[in-house]
Amino acid sequence: QVQLVESGGGLVQAGGSLRLSCAASGRTFNTYIMAWFRQAPGKEREFVARISWSGSSTYYADSVKGRFTISRDNAKNAVYLQMNSLKPEDTAVYYCAAQTSTHWGSREYDYWGQGTQVTVSS
Repeated sequence: QVQLVESGGGLVQAGGSLRLSCAASGRTFNTYIMAWFRQAPGKEREFVARISWSGSSTYYADSVKGRFTISRDNAKNAVYLQMNSLKPEDTAVYYCAAQTSTHWGSREYDYWGQGTQVTVSS
């Protein structure tokens, strides 16, 4: 089974930066499309960013484009989300997710982390 563990969340002021990490574990871990999602209190979970495991392609939600950067480190089986120019509306629990080949081409993900809280004060 694949395990995803997020870290790096915290409290920051508007305009500040934060870097989230997602460590993937599992003896059979192979190539997955990785992504970040977030869910604010009382709101539906929304897509933030995704990256191919090779890192050859990335895609961002319009709300974070130009401010957030998703990256990966194959040697560490990890993905990151660098968040700059944070806004109060970015406050949410951020989740790391992995998509297997069975769902490539769809918006469904197979594995999820527990999430890490990001709070941006005004």
